[in-house]
Amino acid sequence: MRELAETARQWLSEGRTAFLARPVTEQGFGPREPAGALLVDPRGECVGSLYRGVFDAELAAEAAAVPEGATARVCEVSVGAAEAAEARLTCGGHAEVLVQPLASVPAEWWELLGEGAGVALVTRLNEGADRAESAVVRAVDAPATDAERRAAELLGTRRAGRDALYGESGLVLIEAFPSAPYVVICGGGELAEIIARQAGLLDWEAVEVADAAEGRRVLAAHRDAACLVVLTHDPEFDVPVLRFALDQGIPYIGALGSRKTTARRREGLLAEGVTEAGLARVHGPIGLDLGARTPAETAMAICAEILGVLGGRNGRAMRDTEGPINA
Repeated sequence: MRELAETARQWLSEGRTAFLARPVTEQGFGPREPAGALLVDPRGECVGSLYRGVFDAELAAEAAAVPEGATARVCEVSVGAAEAAEARLTCGGHAEVLVQPLASVPAEWWELLGEGAGVALVTRLNEGADRAESAVVRAVDAPATDAERRAAELLGTRRAGRDALYGESGLVLIEAFPSAPYVVICGGGELAEIIARQAGLLDWEAVEVADAAEGRRVLAAHRDAACLVVLTHDPEFDVPVLRFALDQGIPYIGALGSRKTTARRREGLLAEGVTEAGLARVHGPIGLDLGARTPAETAMAICAEILGVLGGRNGRAMRDTEGPINA
């Protein structure tokens, strides 16, 4: 949805009649972009990506059919296996899609998305699903309702996501768009370069820092989104930065090195007053146990561990888990 912010602001400034479409409930489709959304006008112009465009024409027709004065329309869309294959979707599926007039979405939403801020949109639908009221929840706001608490949980995963809550007054759609993870890499070389490239593939940001002072400065500047990857083995560099990251509450802290190096860092952190609970937050040796050997494989194992930690997962094989695969 972030990529729609500039277009949404432009269309609003032009006074154009347009709508924001995104799923409320989904079944099937396989792996998909959790932040998929579409800007559409009644003439059929579409900006954005939702199910690889397979429903664009249908959603444009639904937008044209929204009665004057209505602030929401929920429509059902579905695609079979053959159509899904043609559209290069993994598999067919069914969804309920909310089509909401762009003018009823708070302008602040688009401003904050455009700035890259961590923010959520809470949209309350009435029982008839023809009225919607949206409110912005920022990552720094203290949650006061069940919907706001769920928004805070989703923002805490550092991954875009949606959820729906059902209550007596109707349905509440929660859409969370955290700031992209900001990977702070302490140390340089080939592995650092590949980690940065892997982060880019995930639409994360990454930066290499050359000394402890710079590391502390960058971590403090990006505290809400930072993930620390320590590659250097210099005790004058790694221990101070690890200690600072723990004090700042950085959500992912990892350090590359042998078990001997890991033990040396542990002793250094204990000497600095770090507790056992604090030490348990340091992922060292770093990365998931994937049998990685090459720099590229190691970078993948590190980024996979970051992804799992931010999402509250432990990196088990899918066949050993239960529940929805894409939850």
